[in-house]
Amino acid sequence: MTIPSVPYFLFLGLVFLAFWPLSRFRSLSLGLVLFANYFFYARYDLAYLFLVPTASSLDFLIGLGLQRSKLPWLRKALVLGSVAINLGLLISIRYTGDAARLLQPLAADVFPGWQVMLPLSLSFYAFQSLTYTLDIYRRDAKATTSYLAHLTAVSFFPTILAGPITRVSSLISQLTRSGVEVAERNTGKAFFLIGLGTTKKLLIADYLGENLVNRIFDFPALYSATEVLLGVVAYAFQLYYDFSGYSDIAIGSALLLGIQLPVNFKSPYRATDIADFWRRWHISLSNWLRDYLYFSLPGLRSKWKLFTYLNLVITMTLGGIWHGPNWNFAIWGILHGTALAVTRWWQTRPSRADASSRSSATTGVAAKLACQLGTFAFVCFAWVFFRAENLDAALALLQHLGTLTVGFANINGGLWLTLVIAVVAHYVPDHWYGEALQRWQSLPAVAQAAALAVLAFLIQYTAATGSAPFIYQRF
Repeated sequence: MTIPSVPYFLFLGLVFLAFWPLSRFRSLSLGLVLFANYFFYARYDLAYLFLVPTASSLDFLIGLGLQRSKLPWLRKALVLGSVAINLGLLISIRYTGDAARLLQPLAADVFPGWQVMLPLSLSFYAFQSLTYTLDIYRRDAKATTSYLAHLTAVSFFPTILAGPITRVSSLISQLTRSGVEVAERNTGKAFFLIGLGTTKKLLIADYLGENLVNRIFDFPALYSATEVLLGVVAYAFQLYYDFSGYSDIAIGSALLLGIQLPVNFKSPYRATDIADFWRRWHISLSNWLRDYLYFSLPGLRSKWKLFTYLNLVITMTLGGIWHGPNWNFAIWGILHGTALAVTRWWQTRPSRADASSRSSATTGVAAKLACQLGTFAFVCFAWVFFRAENLDAALALLQHLGTLTVGFANINGGLWLTLVIAVVAHYVPDHWYGEALQRWQSLPAVAQAAALAVLAFLIQYTAATGSAPFIYQRF
């Protein structure tokens, strides 16, 4: 079930309409959402109807064991079991696909039609599920005794493709509160976010991807260096609008069911350093890597600062390899990890601290813009490795940039207009978003319905011409 698409919105609308009259009855509303979750999975492959409930049930039992046990060795064994289940599920689906791709031609003669690759990697399911058992192990949350609530929360369908990664304990508390009400103001905000996310995806991300980014990265030698540079910048905004668009749709979908998901993006290309960038980009994953991986690595309490810097590199390298077992993603992770370590060193050195204590003046506008531009340039450089098919392709593109040839013959007016809209929309003041939301919510229901009808027509037209899947869906 592609998001955004007419079938998805019909599915969401039916779930919403059924949820409204059942929202005052906890068990019935939970059962409805759970059915919707599993129906969503089943639309991709029926195998998920076995994998997800089995893993969820084991984690539910492990959570009860962690809550009741006081034996350190037993609690450690239980939490390691949960880690093994979820990471095993992630690895078995994500990385056996590469092996299956190699073996499939050989097995086709013996087993015609043999197919073992599953379309969803369940990475975000695994990350979200682990927040439950790890939080209980750390005594940061309590295990639920409601099997239904746990199954519903851990498999919540709006978050399954690409997040936002939400603590299961938070989802359970929202799903089980008595008298769940879908407030009118939240409904208006939900429709606003869904419409905004769909616009980001279809009108900006897909257009840039199909008409510029894919062509530049596939055949950089056919373009001038300035066009290739423009393609790299376009990819930065394509990825942002694609991923933040999904997050908006997911948050809006959840709001229709009375659930508030965490914000996942905060204008990341406004960041003044790489640490600031990761406080703004894919915030739920950044927080997950910090809370459940970085803080778990040895040496953080050591007096040797080297461990702090080394662990940052390790964390980001592992985060890069999670995207795929190849050198490109590893290099991307190493670049960001090294940049974070250098930033941490720079910000915590004694001379820097003394200078900060002597002056409380804000950074000048010119210096701030220079920092933003430098951070954006570094992020774009790293995106080259993230996007390129392999290391040779990344190096070839960077080498072609070095030719310094100038020309824009392949950039038409539609691409220029879309790029300008993408940049301007990203850098508009934050209060503009709030004002736009207030204006939307003040519109009569008829006007909102008309706007959504126009958007639905746009979706139908785009679907007919081929809407690309979300980039992060494959991770």
